[in-house]
Amino acid sequence: MNKFKKLILKKNKTKIVSLTAYSKNIASILDNHCDIILVGDSLGSVLYNYKSTREVSLDMMIEHSKSVRMGIKKALMVVDMPYKTYRNSKEALKNAKKIMSKTKCDAVKLEGGKKVYEIIKNLIKNKIPVMGHLGLLPQSDKTFKFKGKKIFERNRILKDASLLEKAGVFSIVLECVETSLAKLVTQNIKVPTIGIGASKYCDGQILVFDDLIGLNPMNYKFVKKYANIRKDISKAVSNYSKDVRKIKFPNNKNSY
Repeated sequence: MNKFKKLILKKNKTKIVSLTAYSKNIASILDNHCDIILVGDSLGSVLYNYKSTREVSLDMMIEHSKSVRMGIKKALMVVDMPYKTYRNSKEALKNAKKIMSKTKCDAVKLEGGKKVYEIIKNLIKNKIPVMGHLGLLPQSDKTFKFKGKKIFERNRILKDASLLEKAGVFSIVLECVETSLAKLVTQNIKVPTIGIGASKYCDGQILVFDDLIGLNPMNYKFVKKYANIRKDISKAVSNYSKDVRKIKFPNNKNSY
């Protein structure tokens, strides 16, 4: 049984655990605990201080993904296709093939519903596994607002989820989707939903790793910080600084 079938069989049985990673060292830690590791275009803001994910390039995604691949042995590895790399079927296929061949990832992720339906269908026809992404779409939404409060949003997301399932995606990320809508979408489709700010009713959850460990000082409603790594790093650097200035480091043990 392949990784995708195993993942789909978890629906309604076991919650799916997902996190982002941008390097080998982090990926190797997450691999012991995650079903899915996503090389997200969120690296634009997390690592490069970009104002949006739109500034992330294909080459940037590929280089980080090559590093992440070296740290993964078990988890399913998914790579975000960045902004303006899948504007039509021909462009999407060319870039997805490049990502798959250079990074050895298991799948790619695209944002959108009806607009990318034919594009996703063509990728899957060409044996490129695809993860969908609905709700808040960072590559195209200009404002950060949760989705599903308005009737037209609810209807569109429900229809888009069915379309993506029909296209052949193996799972769908629901980002910042109102609780009752996330529950309804999850109940209405046979493939797993992975939530971020979309309630416990999704089949799994994903967070940006830097948010989870408290490296990012920003506070988001949908994030629970499981560590305060900024505090630990500050303490370690402070101790190192003191040791260097007091000539306690390096000592004989640290010298050749």
